[in-house]
Amino acid sequence: MNSVDQVFRIVLLQCAFMVAGGLLQAEELVPRHGAADPDGKTMWYDCRFLAVEGKGWTNTESYYDRLPANAKSNVPSAVWNLGHDTAGICFRFTTDSASIQVRWILLKDNLAMPHMPATGVSGVDLYSTDHAGKWCFVGNGRPRGITNNATFNVTAGSDHILYLPLYNGVKSVEIGIPKERSLASPPPSPRDRLKPMVFYGTSIMQGGCASRPGMATAAIVGRGLDVPVINLGFDASGKMEPEMATLLAGLDPSVYVLDCLWNMSTQMVSDRVAPFVKKLRQVHPDTPILLVEDSSFRNTTPTGKGKILREIHERLKAEGMGQIYFLANTGMLGDDWEGTVDGCHPNDLGMMRQAVSLIKTLAPILRNTRR
Repeated sequence: MNSVDQVFRIVLLQCAFMVAGGLLQAEELVPRHGAADPDGKTMWYDCRFLAVEGKGWTNTESYYDRLPANAKSNVPSAVWNLGHDTAGICFRFTTDSASIQVRWILLKDNLAMPHMPATGVSGVDLYSTDHAGKWCFVGNGRPRGITNNATFNVTAGSDHILYLPLYNGVKSVEIGIPKERSLASPPPSPRDRLKPMVFYGTSIMQGGCASRPGMATAAIVGRGLDVPVINLGFDASGKMEPEMATLLAGLDPSVYVLDCLWNMSTQMVSDRVAPFVKKLRQVHPDTPILLVEDSSFRNTTPTGKGKILREIHERLKAEGMGQIYFLANTGMLGDDWEGTVDGCHPNDLGMMRQAVSLIKTLAPILRNTRR
């Protein structure tokens, strides 16, 4: 069961039966929320009316930003600029249509990178539940310019997740369905009451270099554990500055996952990790914090910075800090050296392997917090 608490799964299934019986109702978007297409057959609905996940703050400069507007003057400029990328932001919805269209307008015309395809940098991903409730990949919206359109065939009545681009931002996202069909946010469920997992890290956490948004490690972990995710990965900029500690402390997650070592020097690790963790602990006395060693496709364990992180972890525990955990990189990328595109950034295989490692570690941590 992907290492998920069986009891919690049963609760979710019970909720599904309630929905099937009509006791819980989806929040349907009415036609006034949509715009008729010139073809006379399609209604377009702005995704901002749907259930959004992956946003830690509502007071953002743009609706699709990952950081609050007041962070602009506090965090490093590189972090602020990367906050416009929509990594981890997704929408959940259901529809009685067997076909949907997605139209999205990008912020940047740089659709791809030398080592990461446009489908991951600037594309969208659609997942749907099968008859057993498992999330399955449906298709990728492939970007061809600033304005893009993709069509997907789906099972009417299923739940859907639409993931937004990993290394680009969006100005708008719309879903188009036949005008006689309906679109709705999913009905309420126990999952809606779960606190999200917050992942803070580097380009790897942001999603580099997954081939598509749904294959980013954080997204895989979110589906595997069926827990909302906030992705705060920042390319080359996950450096545990004090300002970032203050910012993250303003969130209220189920767990903090800190995976920054690839962007930090050994001196940074020595100087910044403990104060960063203590700031989070000061505001959140009981929230689990998971420290993650930097991945190594050559299976170097511990890495030089990982050795320092291990010592910090042990010291924090010796000082009496509870709910502080450590995840070694052992086996995180497999043992065949095939898990990256460049010796650093995971490919899809590496992303999946990292996700499996994180799921195995996070499942018991989350299970204990629910008791």
